[in-house]
Formats: sequence, structure tokens, C-alpha cells
Amino acid sequence: MPDVKQSRRLPHGIVASSITPFGDDGDIAFDKVRLHIDWLLEQGVDGISPLGSSGEFTALEIADRQRLLEAAIDTVGGRTPVLAGTHHYTTAGTVRLSVHAEQAGADALLIVPPYYMVPTRAQVMDHYRAVAAAVSIPVVLYHNVINVGMELRADEILKLHEEGVLAGVKFSHSAAATIFDLVQGGGEDLTVYVGVDTVAFEGLCYGAHGWISGIPSIAPRAARRLYEAIALAGDLAAAREEWQRLLPLVRLEFGGIGEGDEPHWFSVMKAALNLLIGSGIGEPVPPLAALSPEHLQELTNVLRSLGSLE
Repeated sequence: MPDVKQSRRLPHGIVASSITPFGDDGDIAFDKVRLHIDWLLEQGVDGISPLGSSGEFTALEIADRQRLLEAAIDTVGGRTPVLAGTHHYTTAGTVRLSVHAEQAGADALLIVPPYYMVPTRAQVMDHYRAVAAAVSIPVVLYHNVINVGMELRADEILKLHEEGVLAGVKFSHSAAATIFDLVQGGGEDLTVYVGVDTVAFEGLCYGAHGWISGIPSIAPRAARRLYEAIALAGDLAAAREEWQRLLPLVRLEFGGIGEGDEPHWFSVMKAALNLLIGSGIGEPVPPLAALSPEHLQELTNVLRSLGSLE
């Protein structure tokens, strides 16, 4: 049966993925880790998730990931829950990173399934069972089909929840109706996050308990307004107005996702943070590149229209 105490430790609301700052030499700029995190906390987010996709974990060696997570947890300083990304292709590597995250003070783990080799669903389920057996903090499945190439079905996710393996799901898929199945099937003890901005409105209407994706990380106050209109106030008319204001940013950020088209969503994200916080955020690690001048101007206009940028 699910560990109710563990699952209720997961935050509801707006959880932001923090970025990893890099210097011109390609090394992590540890002295700038707090730039994004402090800004997010000032914006009132309900949780921080270091080393997710936005943390560019795929560009980092294990030792650097551990140091970065320690720096992020130290920066947060208990001000909000930390959902640590501890993804690794191997089960042994994931367990190692997960145990370290718990020891470093993370409140929960956010883990994408093993990637590239496309294990079977049964093998992926065993992967999560092994991680959960090694830690005592909640494990959240990062359901990210486009980057992993395989998909656990709703009934399989719910089975892992019933076994006490999964306390939550970040559902990063355009088929948002599955969020309804997970919310209904998991009851009060399974925390479900909408995980891709293009279906945030729909996913929150289906009952998602929170939102973890790009918009919460670059426009957290706007994200909160949408979340509160739907999840707390049940005011669909107000939610539609908030969503209409957010759509230009959503479409610019995720318009090319999965298609190989410009701009890349993460180039948009880092460019937005450089505009909002300062150039210390830096650019993505190659092969990703800085946003083109044309898209940067479009982004600037969108952020101004949203009221995020003067």
C-alpha cells in the first residue's frame, strides 16, 4: 500500500525547474547557482526541482551533478521543498544519485525512465522499484515519452503507486486526458503534475495537483495565476483569460518541440532568464545554442506583453 506520509510531503502548486549556470569555459558556474533559485523563491514558487531537463543533467558527469545538487539544496536552505533530478540510464547509477540526494537533504526525487536503450515496461517498473527500495523519500516518475522512447501506461503507474514505489508523476505528454485517469485512480495519495506547458490549462482542469515545466521556471507568477484560477478558485472564465495571456510565450517556447524546428525550447528558456535576471544565467551547453536575434526580439516582446519585462 502507498506510504501516505511520504506522498503528502510532495508540494502542490507551482514547482520550478532550476537551471544549471555554465561559464564560458563550459564548467558549472557554482558561484551563480543561486541566481535562478533565489529569483524563483522571491516569485513564490511552491517547490524547486534541480537537475531536471532544464538543469541540463545530460551534459554533466555524476560528480558534477552531485556538487550542483548540494549547492542547490544549500541555496534553498529549507525555504521550499526540493525535488532532485537523479536520472541515469543504469539502475545502479540512478540508485547512487538517489541515495546521495537523500543524504544531501532533498525532499523527493524526480526521475525520468532509463533512456536510449528503451527498456521494456516491466524492466522500467523494476528500475523504479530498485530506487524506491534504496531511499526513504518520495519518488516521482518523470513521464517524458518524447525523450525516452517508452511509456508506462496509466495502470502500470498506478500499480507502482499501490506498491508504495511512486508517490507522484510529472506527466509530460500531450495526451493530457491520462492525467484524469491518474488523479482518479491514485486518490489523495498520488500527486500528479502537468509537465508540459502546451497542455497546462487542460491538465489542470483534469485535476493535476501542480505544474512543473518551462513556464513555472520563467514566468512563475503568471503560472500561479492560472493554477489558482483553476485548481483553487474553479473560475474557468478567469483561467481562460490567464491562459490567453500565456499562450504567446507557450507557443514560442514549445512550438518546435519534437519536430527539430527552431527555436529550441531550452534556448528560449535560458534567453528569457538572461532577460529577466541577468546575463549570469549563461547559454545552453552545445550542441544547443543561444537564441537567434529574431527569436530573441520576439521573446522580448512576448515577455513585455505578459508584464514580466519592462
